[in-house]
Amino acid sequence: MSELIRPQKLPEDVLEKLEGANLNLCLTCGTCSGGCPITGNPAEDMQGWDTRKVIRMLALGMLDEVVNSRFPWLCTGCGRCAAACPMGLDMPAIFGYMKSLRPRDKVPGILHKGVENVLNTGNNMAIPREDYLFTMADMGVEMAEDCCPGFYVPVDKQDADILFFPNSKEVFGDFEDMYWWWKIFYAAKENWTIPSKNWEAVDWGLFTGNYEATRILAQRKIDMMKEFNIGRMIMPDCGGGSYGCRNGMKMCEFDDPDNTTNFIYLYDYLVEIIKAGRIKLDKSVYAGKTFTWHDSCKHGRELESHFGHGYFDEPRWIISQCADNFVEVEPNRMNGNCCGAGGGNWPLPWEDDAAWHGRKKYESIKESGADVVVVACSNCHDQIMKRLPKYYDDYKYEVKYIWELVADCLVIEPWSEEEVAKGEAEAAAQWERLGVDLDMEF
Repeated sequence: MSELIRPQKLPEDVLEKLEGANLNLCLTCGTCSGGCPITGNPAEDMQGWDTRKVIRMLALGMLDEVVNSRFPWLCTGCGRCAAACPMGLDMPAIFGYMKSLRPRDKVPGILHKGVENVLNTGNNMAIPREDYLFTMADMGVEMAEDCCPGFYVPVDKQDADILFFPNSKEVFGDFEDMYWWWKIFYAAKENWTIPSKNWEAVDWGLFTGNYEATRILAQRKIDMMKEFNIGRMIMPDCGGGSYGCRNGMKMCEFDDPDNTTNFIYLYDYLVEIIKAGRIKLDKSVYAGKTFTWHDSCKHGRELESHFGHGYFDEPRWIISQCADNFVEVEPNRMNGNCCGAGGGNWPLPWEDDAAWHGRKKYESIKESGADVVVVACSNCHDQIMKRLPKYYDDYKYEVKYIWELVADCLVIEPWSEEEVAKGEAEAAAQWERLGVDLDMEF
C-alpha cells in the first residue's frame, strides 16, 4: 500500500520566492511532461519523475524531496514545458530556484567549483592571467603568419566598438575554435577587444541557482564596458551564458537604473556586417553539402518567452548566405527538441542522462538527412558533436558553429601594407605593456 501524502504548507520564504508562480494553477494536464526531455528517463532514481509530478509535489509541500532529488539538476532549462503550459507556469525558473536551495557543498559535479573559480579568478577553469594572455598572443601570431598579416588579439583596448568574451574551454584547450571569430573581425576590420581579467563568457551561476553570482558576472561586464568606453558587447555564445547575462543585467539595472550597457547578439552582429558589405562570402566552399540548424533553447524559445525575441529567422538567413542547400529538422523553432546539454548538463557527470535527453534531437537530425548541423551555443556544439554520436552512431554528420560557417566562406581582402604595419606595431606595444614575452616557454 502506498504511503498517504498529507499536504503541507511550504516555508514562508519559499512561498515569497514562488509568489509569481502559483503552483495551484497547475491543471495536471501533462502538457509540460509531454515535451520534457526527462520524461521516461530509464535511470532507476528518475523512473516515474516528470515535470507535472514535481510541480504537484511542490504544491503538496514536498520541498525537501524535490530539492534533494536529481530532477532540478537534470532539467535542461529548455523551456518546452513553460512555452506550452496553458496556465503560464515558468517551470525552468522554479527548478532553478530549487537548485539554489541545495547546500553549495551538495551541488553535483564541478559546477559549484566553476562558480567559485570564476568569482575568484575571472574564469571557470581558474586559468592564470599570464597563461591566458600568452595564449592570446601566441595564437594571434600564429594566425597572422598563417592567413591574416597584421592580426593580433586586442586586450583592454580603449574606445573599441565591440567587446568580446572568450569561453574558458577554448582558452584551456580548444584553441582553434577561437580562430573563427577572429577571422571575421579581421575581415570586417572591426575595432574590437577582449578583457584582460574577468573574461569568462559562460555563467555557471545560472546552472547552479546562484543568483548573486549571475548578478556579479553581469556587473563585471557592465563595468568593463564603462571603464574602456566600449560601444557594444557581443552577448556570450553559450545559451546559458547569454541568458544568464541578460537576467544579471536586469538585476543590475534594478539596483541602479543607470547601470546599463549596449549589447548585441551574435546573430544581429553577423547579419549587420554581412548586409553592410563589411565581409564577403563565397558559397562555393560548401557546394554539394546539405545544412540544418539547431534551435538553441536559450537563444530561441527562452529568449522569445522572456525577452520578446527569439533568434529563429536570423540564423537561417545567415546560413542562406553561406550555403544553398538547407533542410529543417522537425520539430523546430519554438517547438524544437533540446539537445540535452542545457542547464549545466554538459559538464555534469551524468552523461547517460544527458544523452537520453538528447535522443529526440538526434532522431530529428537523422530524419532531416543533413550533412552538417549548424549551432551557436558552445554546450550544444559539444553535446551534438561529441556526446550524442557515442550513444547513437547509425548516422554521421558534421557540426559547425555558425560563425565557423561564416569564417570558412570568407573572402578576405588583403590589408594594405600600412594596415599590416599598424597592426604589428600595436601588437608589439600591447604585449610589452602587458608583460607578455612571446619567446618564453610553458
